[in-house]
Amino acid sequence: MTIKVALEHRTSYAFDRPVKIFPHVVRLRPAPHSRTPIEAYSLKVEPGEHFLNWQQDAFSNYLARLVFPEPSTSLTITVSLLADLTAINPFDFFIEDWAEHYGFDYPDDLKEDLEAYLRPVGVIEGEFAGAPVHPAIAEFAAAHRPTSRIRVIDFLVGLNQAVQQAVGYTVRLEQGVQSPEYTLSSAIGSCRDSAWLLVALLRELGLAARFVSGYLVQLTSDIRSLDGPSGPDADFTDLHAWTEVYLPGAGWVGMDPTSGLFAGEGHIPLAATPSPGAAAPITGSTGPCHATLDFSNTVTRFHEDPRVTLPYTASQWDRVCELGARVDATMAENDVRLTMGGEPTFVSIDNQTDPEWTTAADGPHKRLLASDLAERLHRDYAPTGLVQRSQGKWYPGEPLPRWQIAIMWRADGRPIWTRPELLADPWSNPARAAESIAIETAGPVPTAEGAERAQKLLQTFASRLGVPSSQVMPAFEDPLVRMRELSALPPGDPGADPTTSTARAFARAEAAVEIDDPDVDLEPPADSTAARRELLDRLDANVVHPTAYVLPLSRSEDETAWHSARWTTRRGRLVLTAGTSPAGLRLPLNSLSWGPAPAVFVSDPSAPHDALPDKASDDLGFTVLEMDPTQFVPRTAVVAEQRGETLFVFIPPTAALEEYLAIIEMIADAAEATGTAVVIEGYGPPADPRLTTLTVTPDPGVIEVNIQPTSSFAEQSELL
Repeated sequence: MTIKVALEHRTSYAFDRPVKIFPHVVRLRPAPHSRTPIEAYSLKVEPGEHFLNWQQDAFSNYLARLVFPEPSTSLTITVSLLADLTAINPFDFFIEDWAEHYGFDYPDDLKEDLEAYLRPVGVIEGEFAGAPVHPAIAEFAAAHRPTSRIRVIDFLVGLNQAVQQAVGYTVRLEQGVQSPEYTLSSAIGSCRDSAWLLVALLRELGLAARFVSGYLVQLTSDIRSLDGPSGPDADFTDLHAWTEVYLPGAGWVGMDPTSGLFAGEGHIPLAATPSPGAAAPITGSTGPCHATLDFSNTVTRFHEDPRVTLPYTASQWDRVCELGARVDATMAENDVRLTMGGEPTFVSIDNQTDPEWTTAADGPHKRLLASDLAERLHRDYAPTGLVQRSQGKWYPGEPLPRWQIAIMWRADGRPIWTRPELLADPWSNPARAAESIAIETAGPVPTAEGAERAQKLLQTFASRLGVPSSQVMPAFEDPLVRMRELSALPPGDPGADPTTSTARAFARAEAAVEIDDPDVDLEPPADSTAARRELLDRLDANVVHPTAYVLPLSRSEDETAWHSARWTTRRGRLVLTAGTSPAGLRLPLNSLSWGPAPAVFVSDPSAPHDALPDKASDDLGFTVLEMDPTQFVPRTAVVAEQRGETLFVFIPPTAALEEYLAIIEMIADAAEATGTAVVIEGYGPPADPRLTTLTVTPDPGVIEVNIQPTSSFAEQSELL
């Protein structure tokens, strides 16, 4: 990104009479070491009758020496320059290996060259006049001298910020520079006062430092900052002062104690000297007179490359939109039907070095921000739509599929879920986001309260269908699996923190195998089928808190009615398979029947569809099926499960969008009747043009949004 600016700095003196103007020295030309490219420069002096000689002082700064042969009533010096403000990384340099950490010594030959920049800033007047350094400066330096090994860059950043915090900024029009001790004791000063104070501190700490005067250019931001100052409201330039420190291998490095930042592309040095007096922008004198000073500093942008935050000007964007409309019209005229999606990604401005924002796909902070982003998208695009949280893509080497947040709404604008407050957010704060990861790692620990909430919701859902409450069945963890898990854990207690995944796994396994009856013989003397059956029954009976409640639910083959099959198993109860996935994905489906599953044909998304009814759950027919285990038993079910503080409702696979919407509507009714906010999870609806969907998913280092397809440039530009 490049922004080129024109800077004009004008200084005018008006005299009340023609006076003799003695020679002047002007230090207003960018110094040779300026990192900001200067593409053009001019110096205009009035009165026009004068002599100008360009020189370089002992420190290689450019000087314009002006001699005026005739008296004049005015003196005007105007500097104009063109600068290329390409972004500069202030830390883009190398440091010699031996100088990487604070406390290094300059080699003797280099120390001799830097002698003027290492000389302490002595006390000129007052109680300590003549002392090498004021006690206040020595005390401040000692307080910030590192006591342990530290990288010199980290040390300089901290010292620069310490000076910025210790000295308040003020515009001071008096000539000269305050003494460092006065600036420190008064805790206020101009930019040149803070710069001279930092020079004194750096030298006291053994580092070569010099005073710099120059131009500061600050451009207004394209967008406002979210969590800090946004900078000036308008483009701005003025004379400024800062400090440079000499680092072996890097050379002179700029530090701006007024802002607490290192010097960047907006810092254009004019003169760098051991002391402020030799860096004054203009020095000279006139004969006796009354003089009036006037000055101005202006900066104007004259070229800007397109960039992410400002890709086009208003007129350019209007032309792009006109072209897009012409392309759309041509495609429509020729019956070319195309849609376009997109996958914009988002990163965090906080915790940028954490694994979840660099290489890892998941993490608690990413879940927190993704949930907030999904909520904002839900409000903007589908306030009466549905948010479903489920498992998405499964990548090699990862224990479970990654999460996915889907936002769905009907293309006809009809509502799917009218009470958004009844859609719970399981990652609403950092603690819950972290807890969700622990639960997925070790699994939930069932509780009586959680089981009661799940049962109540599912029974209310069943009553909406007209199904007897006996069809709502508890599902338990398998104590045999938990015994195996417990035996694989280390001996002893996992620790005091019950929220860790290790502690959760221990509690979950221990609760499933703990038997209150001390007379139970886990090794019967006679191994028999009956003894094994009795032992299994005792273990099953000990698991008293269901993990979830299940309502078998399926659609009849002719799609005219809903069925709820009576599920029976050899163990006499529903025992979930091993794992930490939602209970809806761990149902013991192979334990229900011997019969083969019938072929399932997914509806053709390109086939013509009738308009969706206003309420897909109207006119429900329902039948409870008594199933023969030798035949196929329908294996789909709605599952309610509490994990942590949140109640989840698992949606089974459906063959048509109407079926899916009918289940969602009945769950919404049950949630409203019980006053329970729920999270919808499980299977999404089959692909259908009558439903629009966008998803929020995790990827390494980013959050990815898979936006809904658009069929015109106008739709695409509005969406993005």
